[in-house]
Amino acid sequence: MTELQMSLMAIGGTIVVGVISYNKWQEYKARKSVQRAFSSEHDDVLMNPSDVPSAARQEPTLAPGVETASPEADSAAASTEEQIEKLVEVSQKELPIDDLIDCSISLTLQAPVRGDKVMQKLQTLRHVGNKPVHFIGQREDSSWEPVAHGGQYYGLFAGVQLANRSGALNEIEYSEVITRLRQLADEMDADLDVPDMAHVMARARSLHQFVAEYDAQLSVNVQSKGAPWAINTLLAALERQGFDLRPDGRLVMPDGEGGILFSLSTNVSLAAETTSRLTLLLDVPRVAPQRDGFGAMTACARMLASRLDGVVVDDGNQPLAEPALAEIAEQVDAFYKHMESANIPAGSTRALRLFS
Repeated sequence: MTELQMSLMAIGGTIVVGVISYNKWQEYKARKSVQRAFSSEHDDVLMNPSDVPSAARQEPTLAPGVETASPEADSAAASTEEQIEKLVEVSQKELPIDDLIDCSISLTLQAPVRGDKVMQKLQTLRHVGNKPVHFIGQREDSSWEPVAHGGQYYGLFAGVQLANRSGALNEIEYSEVITRLRQLADEMDADLDVPDMAHVMARARSLHQFVAEYDAQLSVNVQSKGAPWAINTLLAALERQGFDLRPDGRLVMPDGEGGILFSLSTNVSLAAETTSRLTLLLDVPRVAPQRDGFGAMTACARMLASRLDGVVVDDGNQPLAEPALAEIAEQVDAFYKHMESANIPAGSTRALRLFS
């Protein structure tokens, strides 16, 4: 072997060692940067939002007219009639059939039926396509409830949802529901009152148009100014901040009542070791305005940008300044008012069912 060949081999080995060392150093820096960002010396912005300086938080307010009254005022203003109305509303909300978003189909019974018997027959008709089908039964005192074991019913209603994000109920799906309900009615010696298909289809298309028009999702991003962040360290830190890590790798911020306030994506596969960009996403029609989902999401984005040496940007990678965020917040407030006027308030049971 010549002296030149030996020299080249030595140089090549040095380069390989250098590359490996550099990669290790980059991984170390990414891990340490996240650890420093979420060290205990930082205040927890998500858990203590009131600690954020007011000058740095121009978050949207609730729509005009939505006020929080004092307990004394509530107590003095509540009349007997209002209390009865509230009880009726609560009872109605508990029923799985909603005349606004479901097609209600009556089954008139010739004789009372036991809930146990009905439940066995209903198990095969819980969905048509991707639209849920629900059943309620009338008790002896004329009240209605979801069909359940142990009940005895003098009348039944089936309800098939007219639309969701996947589309409107179509003629084939509706025909399938009616065919299967006819079989069910024959088995229970009941009379089926079938709504006109043309009318049902018109309602379904109209409702789906509403869903399409109000299917809004807002996102903000946090882009690293320098080195990427180590995924494993980042995920652990985000979980400590209150995020729930789902099996698919998606992180969600709970709303405290079983729902989701907003979600977070690392924009990389589960096998990736680092990321340079985080995306926070608000599913607008599924979050009630009282929760101020947009304000909470942008506050979280600012906190992450501050701790991770990043910048809050839009999908086009342009920085999102406070005036731009305030303008978006106003648009969100207007959006919520429109949903309220359509009797489908954001975050309500109706909205959750439609925007699913």
